[in-house]
This record gives sequence, C-alpha cells and structure tokens, in this order.
Amino acid sequence: MGDFGKERLHSVVLRKHKEGASKSKKQALASPTIMDSPLHEKEKRNPISHPVKSRVQSLCITCLEKNNSCQTVRSRTKLMNVLIGKKKPQEVHSIFNSLTEEGHRPNLITYTTLLAALTLQKRFSSIRSLISKVEEHGMKPDSIFFNAMINAFSESGNIEESMKILNKMKESGCKPTTSTFNTLIKGYGIVGRPDESMKLLEIMSIENVRPNDRTYNILIRAWCDKGNISQAWNLVYKMMDYGLRPDVVTYNTLLRAYAQNGETNRAEEMILEMYSNNVKPNERTCGIIISGYSKEGNMAEALAFVYKMKDFGVHPNLVVFNALIKGFLDVMDTNGVDKALTLMEEFGVKPDVITFSTIMNAWSAAGFMEKCHEIFNDMVKARIEPDIHAFSILAKGYVRAGEPEKAETLLTAMAESSVNPNVVIFTTIISGWCSAGKMDNANRVFEKMSEMGVSPNVKTFETLIWGYGESKQPWKAEEVLHLMEEKGIHPEKNTVQLVAEAWLSIGLVAEGKRIMEKIEENHREKLRASNLKFIQMPGLNGSVSSTNRSRLVMRGSSYMNHKLGFPTKTMIFCRSQLQIQFGINGQLVNPFRLVFI
Repeated sequence: MGDFGKERLHSVVLRKHKEGASKSKKQALASPTIMDSPLHEKEKRNPISHPVKSRVQSLCITCLEKNNSCQTVRSRTKLMNVLIGKKKPQEVHSIFNSLTEEGHRPNLITYTTLLAALTLQKRFSSIRSLISKVEEHGMKPDSIFFNAMINAFSESGNIEESMKILNKMKESGCKPTTSTFNTLIKGYGIVGRPDESMKLLEIMSIENVRPNDRTYNILIRAWCDKGNISQAWNLVYKMMDYGLRPDVVTYNTLLRAYAQNGETNRAEEMILEMYSNNVKPNERTCGIIISGYSKEGNMAEALAFVYKMKDFGVHPNLVVFNALIKGFLDVMDTNGVDKALTLMEEFGVKPDVITFSTIMNAWSAAGFMEKCHEIFNDMVKARIEPDIHAFSILAKGYVRAGEPEKAETLLTAMAESSVNPNVVIFTTIISGWCSAGKMDNANRVFEKMSEMGVSPNVKTFETLIWGYGESKQPWKAEEVLHLMEEKGIHPEKNTVQLVAEAWLSIGLVAEGKRIMEKIEENHREKLRASNLKFIQMPGLNGSVSSTNRSRLVMRGSSYMNHKLGFPTKTMIFCRSQLQIQFGINGQLVNPFRLVFI
C-alpha cells in the first residue's frame, strides 16, 4: 500500500468495495475524467518528427546524399524565413511538416528557422527535442544555429543553459560574435540580473569582441527595468567613453524609465538634451511621454503634448492616440475621448483593433457588456479583424458578469474569425464555470483546450483546483495536482495549499494537515539539497563565480510528486460515503465568487 495509504487509513479511509470498484471502473471507461484528458495531444503529433521507418522507401533521393538537400527543401526553407519575418510561426510548422511527410530531409538552415518559430511561439519545451533531431542526423551546428539556441534559452529565462550553449559553441570552434553576447546580456536582463550581465562585457574585452551601441542599449534597458536609473546613466557615460554615441533608442529607454517612475515631466525635459546631442525624437519618444502623462492622470499635459509634436516634426500615430484614449477612459472623461477621436480624424489616423479594444475594455470593466459587444460589432463592421486580445476582453467581461456560457460561445466566433484561442482565454472561460459551480462544464472546456493543442499553465490548474475546492470535491482537486505533475508542471506551495484548504473546507482536518505536512517536508528537503547541488555558471577562463555557487538545482521530473508523497496512480474516493457523512453536494459552492483572470 505504501506510506501514502497508511497515512490515510486512520482518517478518511475511503474504502473500495468490489461492487463500487466495478461500477467506478465502468464509469471511468464510459466517460473520461480530468485525469484522462489528452493534454498536449498536438505535442504528441510532434511538429519536428520525421517519417517513420516504414516510409524510408519514399525518402527523396537527393536528400539522402550526404551534406545535400534538394531544391524543394531550399525553396521551402526560404519561404519559412519569410514567414518568420511576418510573425507567422504556425505556418512555418505547416511547411516543415509537409517537407518531412513528403520524404524530404530538412537541412540545418531549416532547423534553425524552425527553432526561431518555436521561440516566437514561446514553445520552449520543444526546443530540446529539436536539438536532439539535429544531433541524431549528424548535422554540425554552425554559429547561426548556436546563436538561435542561445536566443531561445535566453527568451525562456534559462540563462544557465544559454551559457552552456556558449561553451559548446566555443568548443566546436565557432567564435561568439557581438550578437551572441548581446543575446546573453538580454537574457540576464529578462531574468532581472543585469549585474551579472556586466561580467559579459569583461569577457567580450578578453575575447576581443567589440561591444556596439546595441550592447549598451540592452544593458541600459536592463538597469532601467530594475528601476536603477542612475546605473543606467553610468552606462550611457561609459558608452560615450568607448566612442559610441547615444541614439534615439538609448534616450527612449531612459524616457520610459522616468515615465514609469511617475516623472514624465523629467522625461519631457530630456527632449532638449536629445536635440543638443543631434538626436531627433521619433513617434515612440512622443508616445512614451503621452502614455506617461496619461498613466499619471495628467490628461491636460498629455493633450497639450500632442500639439507640441508638430514642432518636433513628428506626426501623431495610432500608438499616440490609443494611449490618449486610454488615458481619458481611465479618468472617465468621455468628452476627452471625443476630443481624441476628433483629433484622429483631423490627422487622418484611422482606428485599429487596439483603439476598439481599449474602448471595449473600459465598458467591460464597468460592467456594461452590451456596450462592450456593441463596440466589438462596430469594429467588425469597420472591417477590422478582431484579435485574441479583443476576444479575451469579451470573455473576461462575460465571466465577470456571471455569464460563462456566453464566454464559451466566443470559441466558435474565434474559429469563424480564424483566431486561435490561447491558454489565457481558455483559463478565463474555465474560471467562469468554476465560479458558477459547474465543474462538468469547466472540465469539458479543459478537455477541449487539450484537443486543440493548447497547453494548460499553472493558472489553469490552480483555477480547476480552486473550483473543485469550492464545489466541495477535494479529491478531485488532488487529482488535478497529480495531473499537473504528470504533465511536467511542478506545483508551487500556493497551489498545494489550495488542495489543503479544499480538504479543510469540508471538515477533514486530518487530510488538510496531511497536505500541509508534505509542504513542510518538501521545504526541509530543499534546504538539505541546497548543500548538495549547485548551478555552475561559466565565468572568466571557465571559472565558477562565487555568486552562482549558491544557486541550487532541483533535478528530477518527479521531484514534487515524490517529495510531497502524492501517489502516482489516481486515488479512489467513495464520494457517497463522504456525502452521507458530511452532507456534501457536488454542486454546492461558496457564495463568494473568485475569478482567476
């Protein structure tokens, strides 16, 4: 039975009678539960897989020759690159699949392009399998492929892996370029560690790789994102000492930092400094200032700056007007919105999907869904195609209004508009059904999400766990926790606490304590492990920096499942026994509504 079974015997001991077990088994076969949901079904239909051995005879003869690829591979790879430039990664996958299905062998450039597509889609979990394919086919990565790998891992926040790729790049004889280091510096900025990215400047100097203006601009942005504007200015001076001049990107980065800090007046004053350094402000510069004033609620200054733009020789664009409209909406100034729309017309600027979505969001947040949908219809009539954000606004609004059925119908409307739903909109709809206490409907949407190849995230699972807790079905909440681990998503402490609270909410204190004890046990294990496993970051000459020696690595895909003591198989609960003992109804929900959006 194991430790888990023994712990449960003294409390709930949800017995399994032969008749009940037989019935449960039949029901499970008849109607799959959440545990049977085919998550990542599209991932199973691997987009980077090759024809199986049974198709070997249909392989392209030219592609079979060593270090060769046919004209079809070369032409379609070029098309894939064009689609990457147009931000259409899904179409890149379709072309890649057609190549392999027709018996062609993709070359290294093809794989590099596919890697770029995966990065654009943030499908970072598929990157390792792609790299494995390249290695399996005996292809030797070049500097471009190495840079693409470094970029992919940097974008995913896995900067340690990026540094390992840098080492592999050097070992293979490929020399890192300025672009390579810029990508790594950007990676450290993404994870909020600009201090460590400064060390890369030293490595660049040692390896005779010259930094460029982009190098410094990335560093400046990293410090601005951390809220350290003084350090950002130090880099501006260092940049100038190196013989590089700040450009409009440099100044825009600093202006944005001041505006985000509530100092838009200071940002506007910097325009004079820009002119003194022969740097002309652009539309982005003006957009930052107008957006800054709008966020501060200073709409008089925001509107006045629109007129000043003429003096700078900058024509107001959609970004400027969208920021202005949002600002007026935030302060509930409908007259101001009218002024902004009138100005748009005067300047010959037509509204786009963002303009309509901004107004929709204001009506939705205020609870006026009829008005919100009316604006949506106006957008469609204006022949402006709604995007995922516009549909998300509608879904969120319907969920807030307690109308999850309307939110779910949007999935059909999205299909008609050729808009693919993402994890956010699915989770929003699921949260609506959870709030309504209709967990069967929530589970149905969850399964539909899986069928469409959309991977659930932590928030999706937390929403389901909370829903089952509210409907007094803690055993189901715990099943979701197991499913989470099976799919490689490690639950955080807060997620596990939701399960504990679900047990406590029906009076099963021992069960709640069991979960909480496992959380504490997991914490103690982490502390013990911190003395054993470390992450090593390559420093100068391959040395390990003292800062990074303290970073622990928790390895093993089943770590959380094992340490928390959860069983690997689905637990069997006698719900009728619980319902008789505690008077629990599967549809009973707490009158307090919590919406995970």
